[in-house]
Order: sequence, then C-alpha cells, then structure tokens
Amino acid sequence: MAAKKTTRKKATPKRAASTKKAAAKPAAGKTAATKKTAPTKGEKKMSALEAAVKVLSESKEPMRCKELIEQMASKGYWKSPGGKTPAATLYAAMTREINTKGKDARFKKTDRGLFAANG
Repeated sequence: MAAKKTTRKKATPKRAASTKKAAAKPAAGKTAATKKTAPTKGEKKMSALEAAVKVLSESKEPMRCKELIEQMASKGYWKSPGGKTPAATLYAAMTREINTKGKDARFKKTDRGLFAANG
C-alpha cells in the first residue's frame, strides 16, 4: 500500500494587513496637545554642546558637566528633554568631540572631570 502525498498551501503573511491598522492608529498617549512644535524658520534650537560652549566661554573657568547642565538650564540655553543622566550624556559628547577633532575641538579637558572652552 502506497502512502498518499498531501500538499499544503503556503500561509499568506498577514503582516501587510496588520501594518495598515497600526499605521492608521495614533500612538498611545500622543495627542495634538503633547506634540512638540517645530521652531519657526528663523529660530533654531541650541544643542547641548552649543549651549555648553556658550556657558564655558562666558564663565572663563573650567566647569564640571553637572554644573554646566545647571547653568545651561538657568540661563535658558538648553534644558534636558527628560533624560535621567544629562550630565553623563554631555560628558560623553564632549570627550567624543575632543577625541575626534583633536586640537580643533571646541572644548579642552583641563583636569579630571573639568572642561573649558578651547580658544
């Protein structure tokens, strides 16, 4: 007795139908009131590094990243968007710029944890 061969139909992916539904729905918790407004054409938001350069050039003395974050917020140059460790993020960005640009970097490290404006 010979065994019967059965053929299976290939399952069609349902991914296309589910993405249409997901794209149509707005993200949970996002409403028109919580969306950020884009700056006007002539106005550009200052980045954390740009704000740090401005604060360091105004202070004329080396500062730690935590102090820089506090000064940037108090002067209204830059405010953390809600990160848990903005000082650590700024430290990493400043050291990365020093390592990649070398003498052309906007910052210089004067001592352990202390940065000054270069120039």
